[in-house]
Amino acid sequence: MLPSALISPPATLAARYRQVRSATEALCAPLRPEDCVVQPVVDVSPPKWHMGHVTWFFEQFFLKDYLPGYQIFHPKYAYLFNSYYEGAGERVQRAYRGNMTRPSVQEVLEYRQYVDAHMARWLEAHPDPAPRARYILEIGLQHEEQHQELLHYDIKYILGHNPLFPAYREAEQPRLSGPAPAEMTFLEMEAGIYEIGHAGEGFCFDNELGRHRVFLEPYRVLDRLVTAGEYREFMEAGGYRDYRFWLEEGWKWVNMVQADAPKYWFPVEGEWQIFTLEGLRPLNPAEPVTHVNYYETQAFARWKGMRLPTEFEWEAACRRYAPEIPAAANFTDLGALHPIPRQSGDHQFFGDVWEWTQSAYLPYPRYHAEDSALGEYNGKFMVGQMVLRGGSCATPRGHIRATYRNFFHPHLQWLFSGFRLAADGLA
Repeated sequence: MLPSALISPPATLAARYRQVRSATEALCAPLRPEDCVVQPVVDVSPPKWHMGHVTWFFEQFFLKDYLPGYQIFHPKYAYLFNSYYEGAGERVQRAYRGNMTRPSVQEVLEYRQYVDAHMARWLEAHPDPAPRARYILEIGLQHEEQHQELLHYDIKYILGHNPLFPAYREAEQPRLSGPAPAEMTFLEMEAGIYEIGHAGEGFCFDNELGRHRVFLEPYRVLDRLVTAGEYREFMEAGGYRDYRFWLEEGWKWVNMVQADAPKYWFPVEGEWQIFTLEGLRPLNPAEPVTHVNYYETQAFARWKGMRLPTEFEWEAACRRYAPEIPAAANFTDLGALHPIPRQSGDHQFFGDVWEWTQSAYLPYPRYHAEDSALGEYNGKFMVGQMVLRGGSCATPRGHIRATYRNFFHPHLQWLFSGFRLAADGLA
C-alpha cells in the first residue's frame, strides 16, 4: 500500500516530466564535451553519466514494465548507467565512470530523446495513471532533481580543479549583498515533546515517513548560518592546527589531506579568493561559509564552546521559526548558484547551504523499505553517514521541505554544505 503523501496529482505529471527533463539539459548546455566525460575523484561523476543514468532510471523502472512492446535503446546501457541498484543487475563501478569515453555525449542525448519520446507517448495515452504508476513517475522526477543538484557539485569540482579555473557561466546574475552580522543571536526552544517526520499531502521520500514524537531538552539555535568571515576567524586562530577541537577521525582527515581551509578557498597575494561557478572572486565575509565537511563544522562549534543541532532540534526550530519557505530563499530559481548574505528577516533555514546536524542517518520508527529494487533508494545507506537539512543554492525550490533528510559521509566537502550553531538551555 502506498502512503498518500507519495502520490502526486495526475494532471501535473506530463508537464512536470517535460520541465524536469529539460532542466537537466539546460544545466549541462554551457559545458563543452570535454567537461562532460572527466571524473577527477570517485565522488564526482561525469555529467554525461548523470544524463545517461537518470534516463536509464525511467527506462528501467517504468518503460520496461508499463509500455508493452518497449524496446530498450541499447543492450549495454543498463550496465553503464546503473548506479547502485543490485536488484537491477550488474554495473560499472563508480570509480570507473570516467573511463567511459563511449557512448559520446551526442549518443547520450539521443538516448534521452528516445526515452522521452516513449514517455510522452505513454503519458498522452494515460491521462489518469494508476497510483503505483504515478508513484514511480514521481520518484523518477524527484530522483532527477537530486541529480541536478549533484551536477552542480560535480561541474564545480571539475572546473574548480582545472588549472585555468574556467567559469561555468559569466557573472550575469546580480550578487545580493548584506551586512556582516555583528553578533550571534539565538532562537530559543523550550523543553517539550515535538512531532518529527512527514505528514499530510505532498511528496516525500520513504526516509521521512514514520512520524513520531521526540522529547527535547531546552536548547537554542543560531538564528542564521555561520558566515565565511566567522569561519575565517577560526582559521586565523589556528583552528586547523589545534587537535583539541577535532574529533579523532576529523584530526586524521586534517593531517591526511593537509587541510587548512574550506574547499575552493585559495590564498592570492595575502587574501582569500574563492572559486564559484562564475570563476574566482574575493571572499565575501558576510555570505554563509560553504564546502565545509562535518569534521570542520564540529571543530568550529567546539572552538566556540557550542555544538551542532540534532536533526530533531533543527526540524522543530524550523517548523516554529520558518513555517513557510521564504519567497527570497536562495534556491536554483534565484540564479545565484552560490550562498548569499542573509536577507532581512530570513533565518536561513532553507536554501544557501545544506546544514550539517550532529545526527547519524538512521531509520525512523516503523521504517520499511519496499521489496523491489526501488527499495534500495534510501534504506541501505543508513550507516556511517550524517544528516543534513534545509536544501542549498543548488536545490530546486519545489524539491525541499522541512522534513527532507539529506545524508553524506562526514569527510565530504564538495557539496554546498554549511551549518548553524546550537547550545543547551535557554539564555
